[in-house]
Amino acid sequence: MPGIGDDIKRHFQQGDLLTRLILVQGAVFLFYILLRIISTLTQTGIAEFFIDFTALPSDLMKLATRPWTLVTYMFLHQGFFHIFFNLLWLYFGGRLFMEYFGGKRLLSTFLIGGLIGGLLYVLFYNIFPAFSQAVAISNNRGASAGVMAIIIAIATYQPRFPVRLFFVVTVPLWGIAAGFVLLDLIGLGEGTNAGGRIAHLGGAAFGYFMASYYRRGRDLTEGFSQLLDRFFDLFSASPKLKTVHKKETASKASRGRSANAATSQKKMDEILDKISRSGYDSLTKEEKDQLFKIGKEQ
Repeated sequence: MPGIGDDIKRHFQQGDLLTRLILVQGAVFLFYILLRIISTLTQTGIAEFFIDFTALPSDLMKLATRPWTLVTYMFLHQGFFHIFFNLLWLYFGGRLFMEYFGGKRLLSTFLIGGLIGGLLYVLFYNIFPAFSQAVAISNNRGASAGVMAIIIAIATYQPRFPVRLFFVVTVPLWGIAAGFVLLDLIGLGEGTNAGGRIAHLGGAAFGYFMASYYRRGRDLTEGFSQLLDRFFDLFSASPKLKTVHKKETASKASRGRSANAATSQKKMDEILDKISRSGYDSLTKEEKDQLFKIGKEQ
């Protein structure tokens, strides 16, 4: 009988990029909890070592010896509510994001937003006098900057998308995004969790520009997505078999793929036009499913 581990493995293998991203975040958190238990029982500092190894330091000398923390910090959470709310908004924003941008752009937007947020955090802590006393000991952790990039991107692209809060009031998506940014600006002014606030704003800035340029026909994530493809190919378990086809067969296959791509794009344009005219809720279930399916393929 398959167990929980088999179910998780199946979801990871068969799930989309959003599902995999959430599962990785959860796995790292559970691993950290396990290290904390071991640290408590053995009275060793193994959990603290793990944090020191993966959290993003603001000190430039320390960062120079741990450049990987610009990525690993996005997957490190220490508290349950910290990861709970991050993953809650990642799931909500990610599902909507993939309907319009697809899975590859989701992962790229999350990672680029996190990178920009992390770099902005390091930059601010080393430039502004307000952080001079904390720069040597401060570090950053959490997926918030990447999540903010996703939320702000979809809010910029579909600002009037209705969101029901607490099952009572319906507000446009841009209102939620603006609320997040405003809270971070207020928190930064008050000095509460300044490092996290700075990273959030960096991620939000990338999300805004990503969606704005995408509207103009330019994909800011394209080069990064290609880089990720090459990276994942290095760890791909599937051997690449060399196949030989007749020229005529290859030509027919190419024409078939082009025709399918053109049909999908035409359907996407028709659905997006309908959303622009009447809103997302005017779509039929079939149209919503078609929009989600085409978005995953892009």
